[in-house]
Amino acid sequence: MAPSFDWWAKGVHKGTPVIAAYYKGWHFRASNLQLQNIFTAPFGVRDFFDWLYSNWVLIRVGFVAPPLQFLANVCIVLFLIQSLDRLILCLCCFWIRVKKIKPIPKEDAVADLETGENGFFPMVLVQIPMCNEREVYQHSIAAVCKLDWPKSKILIQVLDDSDDPMTQLLIEEEVHKWQQVGANIVYRHRVIRDGYKAGNLKSAMSCSYVKDYEFVAIFDADFQPTHDFLKRTIPHFKDNEDVGLVQARWSFVNKDENLLTRLQNINLSFHFEVEQQVNGVLINFFGFNGTAGVWRIKALEDSGGWLERTTVEDMDIAVRAHLQGWKFVFLNDVECQCELPESYEAYRKQQHRWHSGPMQLFRLCLPDVIHAKISFWKKFNMIFLFFLLRKLILPFYSFTLFCIILPMTMFIPEAELPAWVVCYVPALMSFLNILPAPKSFPFIVPYLLFENTMSVTKFNAMISGLFQLGNAYEWVVTKKSGRSSESDLVSLIEKDPKHQLRGSEPDLDEIKAEILQEQKARKKKHNRIYTKELALAFLLLTASARSLLSAQGIHFYFLLFQGISFLLVGLDLIGEQVM
Repeated sequence: MAPSFDWWAKGVHKGTPVIAAYYKGWHFRASNLQLQNIFTAPFGVRDFFDWLYSNWVLIRVGFVAPPLQFLANVCIVLFLIQSLDRLILCLCCFWIRVKKIKPIPKEDAVADLETGENGFFPMVLVQIPMCNEREVYQHSIAAVCKLDWPKSKILIQVLDDSDDPMTQLLIEEEVHKWQQVGANIVYRHRVIRDGYKAGNLKSAMSCSYVKDYEFVAIFDADFQPTHDFLKRTIPHFKDNEDVGLVQARWSFVNKDENLLTRLQNINLSFHFEVEQQVNGVLINFFGFNGTAGVWRIKALEDSGGWLERTTVEDMDIAVRAHLQGWKFVFLNDVECQCELPESYEAYRKQQHRWHSGPMQLFRLCLPDVIHAKISFWKKFNMIFLFFLLRKLILPFYSFTLFCIILPMTMFIPEAELPAWVVCYVPALMSFLNILPAPKSFPFIVPYLLFENTMSVTKFNAMISGLFQLGNAYEWVVTKKSGRSSESDLVSLIEKDPKHQLRGSEPDLDEIKAEILQEQKARKKKHNRIYTKELALAFLLLTASARSLLSAQGIHFYFLLFQGISFLLVGLDLIGEQVM
């Protein structure tokens, strides 16, 4: 824009440097002149907008940009600390693989189990807590009843919290059928269903016969342990009196079902392969995953037993056991199959509970950690790394930095985010996250975008848990599809005829009928609308348009694809739809 004659006269009056600058190709706006003459110029529409914009610039530069830039710098520092933590975890995992480090049980324990002579066969209680798990109850009960362990040394408790009478009858009938073929299994149903899963487990442990058992294995209703699960986990307790927990990793029967399950598989593969394994090897502590694990009952009792004070009773008991000096063992080579949520609604509710609960627990156990008789390093690890960095800081900066600050810098250019924060470091972190699941490399970009999208739910859950907001203690049982139940039951009958149950064929026909009904019902399923995600999609897409006009390439592409990601999730176009 060419300057006015008045500007030219003022430039000449100020001296030749301004004239020389003009002839070098520099063009100057007349905003300062307008500000000086704002009250003397005719007050028309154009003058009003000039005045409005000029004052906005002054407010933006003086009052909005500085705090925004400060918050951005704080988030960048947190981002770098968390990235460094993730890098160190990956390097430690690489070192463990190179050195082939893994927990090894006593040789005599393994040998005894294989020969069956003078074997190490302690009394084991197996618990299957469930609540309205109609899709998968046959699945889990059949798998647990096939565990290879002396019948006189094992008792299976089916802990049914279902409030649906038909589901109760079906589960009780299934237990009765396995009793008829010799399985040592009992059915328990609570009339007063307080405390959700924690209350269910607490009630089961109060049975008088529990005192006769040394260990308890826990499997959620959709988990299917292999027949040798106990033989591969129990030996790690022999002659290791300070070991309180042996945890197996999860594998997933439906990890390739849709894009949502593929992305979950990336996250959980990193969690088990890297986080759990490294923490288990280096410090003998990690968060109990709530299932596919074996506890020494003495460790549970010594730690105060199951408490109903949070929605993460598994993490709660693990923290209290660690403070009492108990050690944990993680077995990366022992897998237990389970099922991933296939709809965004189910996954969202699961993640809300998983990220709200740790903040509830942090508030409650912080004084205990500070006063615990453990080393300073263990206190630092639990307070800063376990709780603050990985449970609070991660969702905070993910949401604040990439969903709020980044799009705002497009409208407030005085605050800036460098390209390495927007692109290069997130790409490197996504690459590291995906290493434990190498077959998922084609999904690295959707994974990065989806993780940022999920930060809305995780941040909201973290805040609600930290400040005890209304939905902090919400507990919703994760919806199961039971897709593999029919095929696995058929496989069970064909491969092991001696375990074929009398009267099981009508039940199999019933499952088939239910599956057909579900397939028909899917046609009636509809997409939900998530307003928070849609609002952020609008902000990000608008910011991407602003970025395009200002020719910021990397920022534009990130904002565009992140906005599209929020739009897809907001319209429930990822995963299976809900009823």
